[in-house]
Amino acid sequence: MKTSTERMIAKKDGPIGWMQFNNPARHNAVSVDMWKAVPEIMSEFASDDGVRVVVLSGAGGKAFISGADISEFGEKRSSPETVLEYNRIAGLANAAIIEFKKPTIAMIQGYCIGGGLGVALCCDLRLAAEGSRFAVPAAKLGLGYAYDGIKRLVDIVGPSFAKEIFYTARQFDSTEALQMGLVNRVVPAANIDTYVRDYAGTIGGNAPLTINAVKLCVNEATKDPERRNLVAAQAAVDACFASADYIEGRTAFMEKRKPAFRAR
Repeated sequence: MKTSTERMIAKKDGPIGWMQFNNPARHNAVSVDMWKAVPEIMSEFASDDGVRVVVLSGAGGKAFISGADISEFGEKRSSPETVLEYNRIAGLANAAIIEFKKPTIAMIQGYCIGGGLGVALCCDLRLAAEGSRFAVPAAKLGLGYAYDGIKRLVDIVGPSFAKEIFYTARQFDSTEALQMGLVNRVVPAANIDTYVRDYAGTIGGNAPLTINAVKLCVNEATKDPERRNLVAAQAAVDACFASADYIEGRTAFMEKRKPAFRAR
């Protein structure tokens, strides 16, 4: 699968789409060209009915994403105008992950810092290797974080832990991250690839209409009440019961076999 930059790798393996941040020399710090490639990749995965779950990872095994590429800040974030444009580009990348209708998993190895943690928070699930490190160092850099990004963190870990993460700007280890609810699972580093592949495969084998409806309903539930689209949520639920997959699921259960869901 071709991308607009060599620093982003996209591929498909059965029902799993893989998007890898490929800048290991800088611990996968995200440059502008990498941010721009994210919506392109997610759009292709969205249009491919064979892709049922997408895994985000970092190349090299030492970092998921260590944050934004600070070496670009002098050029890309040195004035109010350039900051606004940079935030627009990064925002489109994050939105492409958040608004993706299929399940997403962040496979975290090593550093997951700043904008990297922001990307991980855009995913539905976060599976981490032992030894991974998490932080938002904004308070050490004088950066401001917008409401939407902070709300995503609060929705996942709660207000007290969110404040601790930002106030201290320190690195938290994988055990602390699990205790906070920042990650769903922590597994030995040697097993992370196999674990995530199996986990994603399990999700990919389940009824996609059901999973997508659940994702929609959960996402609507985390919005402010006046912004919730309950009509769309109910329509997604109704579509499950009207689908051939619903018939297939019942039939397979009665026949004691594995169902073959087709997302229709």
